[in-house]
Amino acid sequence: QVQLVESGGGLVQPGGSLRLSCAASGSIFSIRTMAWYRQAPGKQRELVAGITALGSTNYPDSVKGRFTISRDNAKNTVYLQMNNLEPEDTAVYYCNANIRQIGTFDFANYWGQGTQVTVSS
Repeated sequence: QVQLVESGGGLVQPGGSLRLSCAASGSIFSIRTMAWYRQAPGKQRELVAGITALGSTNYPDSVKGRFTISRDNAKNTVYLQMNNLEPEDTAVYYCNANIRQIGTFDFANYWGQGTQVTVSS
């Protein structure tokens, strides 16, 4: 089995910063892409940032220059540094990882439970 556990969400004022972490654990053989998504009330889940196993990253224009995704492959952990936060960034943030389990040959998508980020004065 595989688990993704997020941490680091909370309440922050506009212009502030937060750092999210997501650790993958379990019977992991290999992890390809890791990513962060978010879902605000009444809206669809959207990609916030993605990073490949070799470190290539991608961001939507809405967060480019403010958010930075990174990963520690030795710890099976992905991070999201969020700076200059805006009220529009308020959402539940979800970790996603494409993982191959030990003893298998296919990769599958796994999700964390989500962590709330609220940007408000």
